[in-house]
Amino acid sequence: MADLSLDSVFVVCVAGALAPLLLGLSPRLRLPAVVLEIVAGIILGPSVLGWIEIDAPVQVLSMIGLSFLLFLSGLEIDVRRLRGRVLRLAVLGYLITLALGVPIGLGVEAAGWVGSAALLVVIVSATSLGLVVPVLKDTGNAGDTVGQAAIVAASVADISAIVLLSLLFSTSDGSAESRLLLVATFVTLVGVTGVVVSQAGRWMRLSDVLFRLQDTTAEIRVRLAVVLLIGFTALAQEFGLESILGAFLAGVVISVVDRDSSSHPSFMTKLNAIGFGFLVPVFFVTSGASLQVEGLIDSPAALARVPVFLAALLVVRGLPGALYVGLLGRRRAIALGLLNATSLPFIVAAAQVGMELGSLSRTTGAALVSAGLLSVLFFPPAALSLLGGDRNTTVPGSPERSP
Repeated sequence: MADLSLDSVFVVCVAGALAPLLLGLSPRLRLPAVVLEIVAGIILGPSVLGWIEIDAPVQVLSMIGLSFLLFLSGLEIDVRRLRGRVLRLAVLGYLITLALGVPIGLGVEAAGWVGSAALLVVIVSATSLGLVVPVLKDTGNAGDTVGQAAIVAASVADISAIVLLSLLFSTSDGSAESRLLLVATFVTLVGVTGVVVSQAGRWMRLSDVLFRLQDTTAEIRVRLAVVLLIGFTALAQEFGLESILGAFLAGVVISVVDRDSSSHPSFMTKLNAIGFGFLVPVFFVTSGASLQVEGLIDSPAALARVPVFLAALLVVRGLPGALYVGLLGRRRAIALGLLNATSLPFIVAAAQVGMELGSLSRTTGAALVSAGLLSVLFFPPAALSLLGGDRNTTVPGSPERSP
């Protein structure tokens, strides 16, 4: 224990705290805090200043932060919306995304940028639900037709990309068929757990105890949610699957089971406070510190990968927005396509998996994350302008501003 240092953890936490504070002091700077967190990690990490060392405490907190981020994304899933014409369009749109991604992936693989075309297809096929939902809520579109369509499309893309990553590119050994069986078994166990938790919540005596302890120092609902999160994450690892699958499904289970939150309205606020107040910023700052940006800076050819990957995001996720012209009209369909092309957390997580597998170089991983950063910077504001958002609408991840 004498050799265990928290110096790097302190620097990471300082960077995570300063990012939104700087945005709050500069209201005209419309940037998501996550962008500043990753940039701060790059500057403070080994690539530039070297103030952050990716040691054991930082790695553990970063891993929990990633799990919590996917957990909170799973909480955004509303299973009741996944039905009807909107669901059919979302599924068809994702299939078109995969079809559009194949030639792009093959071309990038032929250029020697990636070791697996399929991995690139999966990486660029996701949409950041955690970024799309705040945009729609800020503009007041979350409950209308375009909001419903965008949320369902992002949900389908997030779920599918996470499952495909775990199924095809797990860091564990085994064939695709054996991993498919493992995924099916794991999802079945998650479903059974969800049913058990749901039935237990209807036991009046237990319900009374939960209500009595939820706002005391016991914070029983938060503790049980964390148990479910860590348990599913550890179980996914035991099955040889990516931990993000377990974390995401833990959030989905709670979103399904916890349909009536009127008796505990502060539950989600507390989970967001733990995640976005502490753990998630640690993950993003550490991700920035882990990026090898020297290769991008030193080589113009490597730097050219960033706009290529950004264009790939826009093509594979944006073009399927044309399916919604008949439902939403051209202007809103374009806005939906831009929101669908917004992705960052999954890119960061999947790039790390690719680098562990040797399918992505550190330089290519940095280029993919940079493209994700740019998608967050440019696509949501463009979508807001098309949706007619007011001037006081905030960028997702930025501090709230009053009119």
